[in-house]
Amino acid sequence: MEKLKIPIPIVVEGKYDKITLSSVLDAHIITTGGFGIFSQGELLALIRKIGSERGIILLTDSDGAGGVIRSYISSALPKEKIINLYTPCIAGKEKRKKGPSKSGILGVEGMSAETIRRIFAPFADANADLSKFEKRGEVITKSDLFADGLSGRPDSAARRAALAKALDLPPTLTANALLEALNLLYGKESYREALEKTSK
Repeated sequence: MEKLKIPIPIVVEGKYDKITLSSVLDAHIITTGGFGIFSQGELLALIRKIGSERGIILLTDSDGAGGVIRSYISSALPKEKIINLYTPCIAGKEKRKKGPSKSGILGVEGMSAETIRRIFAPFADANADLSKFEKRGEVITKSDLFADGLSGRPDSAARRAALAKALDLPPTLTANALLEALNLLYGKESYREALEKTSK
């Protein structure tokens, strides 16, 4: 099957993540070396320069370590220059590893070709202007999340986790991160449909 051509540079954690994506995508992929990004100022500077000019797609594992790396890179670039994509929370372990990760879920390295194609399909063969990827239609707001009980309530974290699971997003997303992902990847109609299902 022909590889998907992705015009926006992709940032992932490790070389095995890059190998996995490269088997499905024709793209410029940058690796952070895991936590190596914290001690390599020149690497962060490179990502900042590339991102400021062309934008980046940021895809890290959906565990604690991946979240820390994502946050660090996100702080170095304007929000509008980053497309945050997430791995589905699927239990298991990568083939080359003896056991599962601490979180027990598959990371980027363990994603199937089908999942990679599904996640990146909206960004294939498109103009590198990140604004193109904003979902058209009615925008989901912070007020929507509050009204739907996804923020500002004692059980909001659990409600967000349930919605995230239904949409193949990490269950630990903050309200702001969830809002960004919803508007970028789904739009209000899909949001309402998923919310209705998780509320039953």
